[in-house]
Amino acid sequence: MITRAVVVPHPPLLVPELVVGAAAETESVRAATLAAAGKLPGPWVAVAVGGSGPSTFVPPLSGTFLGYGVDVRVSLGGDLPPDATIPLPVLITAWLRERCAVEVSRVELVPPDLPASDCVSFGRRLAAEPDPVGLLVLGDGSTRHGLRSPGSNDERSGPFDSLVHTSLSAADVDGLLGLDIDLARELGAQGRAAWQVLAGVPGPWRCSSAEFFAPFGVGYHVAVWERP
Repeated sequence: MITRAVVVPHPPLLVPELVVGAAAETESVRAATLAAAGKLPGPWVAVAVGGSGPSTFVPPLSGTFLGYGVDVRVSLGGDLPPDATIPLPVLITAWLRERCAVEVSRVELVPPDLPASDCVSFGRRLAAEPDPVGLLVLGDGSTRHGLRSPGSNDERSGPFDSLVHTSLSAADVDGLLGLDIDLARELGAQGRAAWQVLAGVPGPWRCSSAEFFAPFGVGYHVAVWERP
């Protein structure tokens, strides 16, 4: 049973040690992400998109952000030596877990091209589990917002992330399920499948907060969904 769901991004810039020269510019995203994650009761089940998906990561498990420039070590639980191959969404989940002092049951990675219907089925399976958990949904928006973006600017990025933000703000599952898989891929929006897994979790839901940020041309969504 999923009692609450939180949507957060998973960029390396959440970790202050990795963005020493841009800490001020990224602070708003970091603060919103930590505030939202702090409202999620444990234990957490996390869902994100990964190129190696479908795959499951469970504690004990430790990793490091060394591949992103600094040897910041994090753990899903336990004290195993850090595994340098752990995907970024799992590392961010572990980083958030340590700051929120909660237990993580597991991190599920789904394929980036998972169809919406399969995302819904996955969300329903998560909701059917008997034990109460908080659902952490990790995913980034378009990487094509303006000239500072990692990809070339794409005018479709604004309307796309506006639709995501509006859907999250209204707890509108139909809006999330209407996100086009091909457009999301073209815009570099890695969160599409994870958001549609959330849309598959039966409601009713209401959104208590939703925010959108786009530092350095990448869209980041933060939202908290609760039961009415």
